[in-house]
Amino acid sequence: MAGYVTMSKTLLLVLVAFFLGSVPFGLLFARLFGSQDPREVGSCNVGATNVARAAGKVAGVLTLVLDAAKGYLPVVLAWSWLKSPGCVALVGFFAILGHCYSPFLGFRGGKGVATGLGVYLALSPLAVLLAALVFGFLIWRFRYVALSSMGAAWAMVPLVYLMERSPMLTLFTALIALLITWRHEGNIKRLIRGEEPRFF
Repeated sequence: MAGYVTMSKTLLLVLVAFFLGSVPFGLLFARLFGSQDPREVGSCNVGATNVARAAGKVAGVLTLVLDAAKGYLPVVLAWSWLKSPGCVALVGFFAILGHCYSPFLGFRGGKGVATGLGVYLALSPLAVLLAALVFGFLIWRFRYVALSSMGAAWAMVPLVYLMERSPMLTLFTALIALLITWRHEGNIKRLIRGEEPRFF
């Protein structure tokens, strides 16, 4: 009976996380600030970086905060309900999937970085702090947001293992890093060709 209850709670939270993650705040803020559709400019992405390019810094920051909240809130709720690192990580993974493949955008979406940030602020804040240093160094050295985001995502894998000592959580972190890298496929091609725009 206890196992059935846990499974039911996990399924419910997975659905909530996917739905919440799929809300396209970047598109909403771009429209609110009277900008053109971010899917038609820059990287054609609804994430914070491209929204900042399309609609300005305020819209970009608001998108970053609420995209992170989409990952943070369901994970915090899952911790209070489930107590299982594996189940909680699954909930976080589906929040990121919702952001990347939003049904409101024809199952397209962002790169998953900001929502992943929110997930790990709830799961392993110290690992996030150290990964932020990796991101900061890469953005300072190369000035490519995509490269810095992927570097920080992969840095999270050993950092989460060292901080949390949870093989299941580490496995999900690796899956999330793979997903984020996959979502940056276009950026990787532009980086190779030397066509990726620098952030500053």
